[in-house]
Amino acid sequence: MPIQSKSPYSGKIHNTYNEHTDHEVDEAIGRAHSAYLAWKLTTFEERSRLMKAAAEEIRQNKAHYAGLMTAEMGKHKREAEAEMDKCALACDYYADNAEKFLADEKLPVEEGEAYIAYDPMGVVLAIMPWNFPYWQVIRFAAPALMAGNVGILKHSSVVPGCALALEEIFRKAGFPEGCFTTLLVSGSKVSRILENPKVKAATLTGSEGAGSKVAEKSGAELKKTVLELGGSDPFIVLEDADVEETATTAVKARMQNCGQSCIAAKRFFVHEKIYDEWLEKFRSGMERLTLGDPEDQAIDYGPMATEDLANELLEQVKKSVDKGAKVLLGGDRPDREGAFFNPTILTDVKPGMPAYDEELFGPVAMVFKVKDEEEAVLIANDSPYGLGGSVWTGDIERGKRLVRKVESGAVYINKMMASAPEVPFGGVKKSGYGRELSHLGIREFVNQKTVWIS
Repeated sequence: MPIQSKSPYSGKIHNTYNEHTDHEVDEAIGRAHSAYLAWKLTTFEERSRLMKAAAEEIRQNKAHYAGLMTAEMGKHKREAEAEMDKCALACDYYADNAEKFLADEKLPVEEGEAYIAYDPMGVVLAIMPWNFPYWQVIRFAAPALMAGNVGILKHSSVVPGCALALEEIFRKAGFPEGCFTTLLVSGSKVSRILENPKVKAATLTGSEGAGSKVAEKSGAELKKTVLELGGSDPFIVLEDADVEETATTAVKARMQNCGQSCIAAKRFFVHEKIYDEWLEKFRSGMERLTLGDPEDQAIDYGPMATEDLANELLEQVKKSVDKGAKVLLGGDRPDREGAFFNPTILTDVKPGMPAYDEELFGPVAMVFKVKDEEEAVLIANDSPYGLGGSVWTGDIERGKRLVRKVESGAVYINKMMASAPEVPFGGVKKSGYGRELSHLGIREFVNQKTVWIS
């Protein structure tokens, strides 16, 4: 079945690609395995040289790669180019640090000598989403390749051009054929790929439903997985926080990538003493945002990634309002062409509403008035998700105590939640398991082999 590259802004079809056949998929996996047998024997110095070349390729052709992202999933040009810069940083980070992260680790045994050796696993399948079409892939691929593994990418059908561009980046950098391969296939083919004995592990960034299916199939095949799934991140504002600063940051935290981010702040818990003032500043900031052509530097945000996603979000908002949620701002789609959704603020959100129980993947914020930090944490933890979050306070020690109570893979104090190459990334509960980035990320897809010498 053909896969189309389609603009969410204009509806224009940019390109049409043929899906790979089962035979072509099997051949690609075979080439990847053959590449692995040679690649695992290369030195860190050789791998580092090629990964540095990948970083340089990204920087030199940033506008081209970012342009594909804007065209296919509507990311604003400014954010798209920033994503490419971040990808280059991740390539450099692992090129510089992989050897240190995977150095033999001595063990304190009483007899003889013992250590942990980190060996590559082989072919790793990456199932990736459209919202950060390069960054999500690079943060897997850079550490995996530097560890001596090879990668097979099954990307979202929303971004086939970006998927092929990622293979192009590694090819132009000089990586041997088969080290990184893009497969243009539907999600229904993932199970068959996981059954291939040459595929040793899988990583998925995506929905809870997709993650459950991959975990189930990988479990049946006894293959290692890392899952980075949804999030409904809390943004806790205590009474001693700076109202102006936190309200301004909250707009940015909710609206990054037009709200289509697993670690975007989605639920805002504001102390009752500053609630009214804070909410008015937040509303004013959201109201000032402008929507339009993602190529236009003068506007703030482009459309959502697809028309279906915008309509799905609208349905979640409508059902929440029907159950009693109040619309302070937005709550609808503008009357114009394109997959747009107006920046929205909901209050009076209660359990049983989609806005409370589900992840709202788009420019919709839920604001809660809380009487104290205990109530903020109680409601923040009353969620199936636990990916990221933030606490805002004038008392750092108070913040340090509070973050220990938040059930999440990461919590930042007086800082907007974001991912970076140096910092571990991953969630708990239905936000998944395993870690990406930092030294923890590169150790997910290696055999941690114990060696003991008498």
